[in-house]
Amino acid sequence: MRTGSGWLSFFAGKSVVSGRAVSALLISAMLSGLPGCSSISTGSRYDPDCKYSLKKRKTHISRIVPGSPLPVTVELPVKVSGESIEQLFTAVKDRMGTAYRWGGTATDGFDCSGFVQYLYEESFQLKMPRTSSDMASLGRVVPRKKLMQGDLVFFSNGGKTIDHVGIYMGDNRFAHVSTSSGVRIDRLDSRYYDRRYACAARVVSRN
Repeated sequence: MRTGSGWLSFFAGKSVVSGRAVSALLISAMLSGLPGCSSISTGSRYDPDCKYSLKKRKTHISRIVPGSPLPVTVELPVKVSGESIEQLFTAVKDRMGTAYRWGGTATDGFDCSGFVQYLYEESFQLKMPRTSSDMASLGRVVPRKKLMQGDLVFFSNGGKTIDHVGIYMGDNRFAHVSTSSGVRIDRLDSRYYDRRYACAARVVSRN
C-alpha cells in the first residue's frame, strides 16, 4: 500500500516502521470511521454461543413513551406484545426490496443496522444503537438452537469481526439488507450465512 508523505514524515526519526505496520494503521483508521454495518474485533475471550470479544453487555435501553418528551430506561430484554411482533413482520414485508444505501436509516434506503434501528423504533419504540457492533452487545446472548422471533442475528464475514446484522423471523429465516438486492429474507442454514453466523442477542421477548 502506498502511503502519503505525511504518514512517512510522522514516523521519520522515531523508528523504522514496516509497510505492513503502516498499512494496518491505515486500515484501522478507515474502519473506525465507518457507520452502519461496522465491525467489532474478536478477542481471546469467547462466549461459547457468541464468536466475538466479550464486552460488558448492556442490560438497559431507552424507550420512547408516546406523548412524553423524554424516553424512559427499561431493562433488556424488553417485554413486548405478540401484536407488536406481528407489526414488526408486517413492516419487514412492507419494506421488502427497499434498496441498500450506505449509512441509510430511512425508507429511501437502508444499510443493515439502519434497517434494524428503523424497525425496532417503529415496532417497539426502542432507541437502538447505530452500528451492528454496538447492537451485538445488547441484551442476552441466545444459543442458535433457541432463537425466537425478533432476536437479532449477527454475522462475521472474515471470521474475526461482526459486520452484519439481521432479524430472526422464525423457521430458520432472517430479514436483513443485502448490498446487492436490498431488504430481503434468507435462510440461516444456507451455505453462505451458515458459515458466517457469529451469534444472536435477545433484545425483545414476547409477553
